[in-house]
Amino acid sequence: QVQLVESGGGLVQAGGSLRLSCAASGSIFSVNTMGWYRQAPGKQRELVARMSSGGNMNYAESVKGRFTISRDNAKNTVYLQMNSLEPEDTAVYYCNVFSLNKNYWGQGTQVTVSS
Repeated sequence: QVQLVESGGGLVQAGGSLRLSCAASGSIFSVNTMGWYRQAPGKQRELVARMSSGGNMNYAESVKGRFTISRDNAKNTVYLQMNSLEPEDTAVYYCNVFSLNKNYWGQGTQVTVSS
């Protein structure tokens, strides 16, 4: 079993920054992908950014140049630094780990950007 604990969401004004963290524990294979998805009200969940244990990264076009994903493999922790936040970034952000063909999800953390 894998547990994901997220932190770092909150309310911020447009142009501000937030940093999300997600610590994974349990039976995680060393080769995996960790990342962040988000879901805004009335919309489908979408990929924000993900990073493999080998360092390959993918970003949604809408966040490129503003968000940075990083991870600490020794701590099984993934981070998302979000800069220049926009009201359109308002959503529940979910941590995700893909390991041995299984998806694991965090409970979600709310990010609200006011204009």
